[in-house]
Amino acid sequence: MSNALKVDLHCHSNVSDGVLAPAAVAQTARKAGVDVWALTDHDEIDGVAEARAAAQALGMQFVSGVEISITWAKETVHIVGLQIDETHAGLCAGLAATRAGRDNRGRQIAAELAKAGIADAYEGALKFVGNPDLMSRTHFARYLVEQGVCANIPDVFKKYLSEGKPGYVPHRWATLEDAVGWIRAAGGIAVIAHPGRYKFNDMAQGVLFDEFKQLGGTAIEVVTGSHTPDQYPEYAELARRYGFLASRGTDFHAPGEARVDFALLPPLPAGVTPVWHDWF
Repeated sequence: MSNALKVDLHCHSNVSDGVLAPAAVAQTARKAGVDVWALTDHDEIDGVAEARAAAQALGMQFVSGVEISITWAKETVHIVGLQIDETHAGLCAGLAATRAGRDNRGRQIAAELAKAGIADAYEGALKFVGNPDLMSRTHFARYLVEQGVCANIPDVFKKYLSEGKPGYVPHRWATLEDAVGWIRAAGGIAVIAHPGRYKFNDMAQGVLFDEFKQLGGTAIEVVTGSHTPDQYPEYAELARRYGFLASRGTDFHAPGEARVDFALLPPLPAGVTPVWHDWF
């Protein structure tokens, strides 16, 4: 029954690094047949009220969410919080602290890109920013695509914005313990977003999963637009092995940007327990 629902628990609006307003993301999801939907903007909950109202008006079940950036083993990892109380003081304070420093990093990225011959990147990225507190690498990527430097956003990340490339600037985010603690204090469920996207070997990934579970994390994303189809069964098996619930979401940012759009994302593989199994 629960897997028959079309559920998307990972989406972004222009409150973080998406393109559409929260209500427009809700409309796009509903038009594609989504039944249960969460807005999970990066380090920000200001879009949740608009998203909830839009989802309810469209007849969708709404899940309040957020995606928190953390630093673990010198890598940036994302932790999604679902079913959160977005007004919780501890969560809001933690997210505000996490957002601090993004503008300074943005200026550093622009300076590095200027050294690589790409001028005015800060001003160019700013055109794509909906929330000045949340300038991200994606905004720079959109500017570089607009300028014809690269053909698409993944290409920008590969050539300019990943570690070791001309525009990469590291940033120290919250800790795993911070993120899971804020989510749980706000009554939410912590989920490791797109675990197949991180550059960890099997041993490091196992350490991450063990630590996450010990801290009270309960789920990983199995089917996500940031995974390749061959990773769906791989992470379904890992969810079973570690006793994690399984989550699903497109990681939608803008029409045409995702690997898989709302209507085409497949259901969870058999044999896993959906994170939403007891919500309705």
